[in-house]
Amino acid sequence: METIAFRMVLNPGMREEYERRHAQIWPELVDALHNAGVRDYRIFFDPDSHHLFATLTRTSDHTMDQLPQLAVMRKWWDYMADIMQTEPDHTPLQQTLEPVFHLGHRVSVSTHAASTHE
Repeated sequence: METIAFRMVLNPGMREEYERRHAQIWPELVDALHNAGVRDYRIFFDPDSHHLFATLTRTSDHTMDQLPQLAVMRKWWDYMADIMQTEPDHTPLQQTLEPVFHLGHRVSVSTHAASTHE
């Protein structure tokens, strides 16, 4: 499994509509993402910049590169194109984000070490 992150841009005033559309995400799109290896997908919104920050966990044998060829994916992108920045073909404008820190599950901090930073 690997986690990737990327940034997209929502058009001003479109947060509620973006949330409404995602609350009603099409089951066939969910199936397509799952079949492509997506296991966890989260999107966060920064109201100051209108940026959407997404994290996505996928299997090591994912087939996400095939998603743009699926009719349901193209249809979803067409559906979302009026509320966010896109390429001319309606693919969301995305900026890949580079990881700079990861706090794993096995981190152990002693009481002494933690108290020296207060």
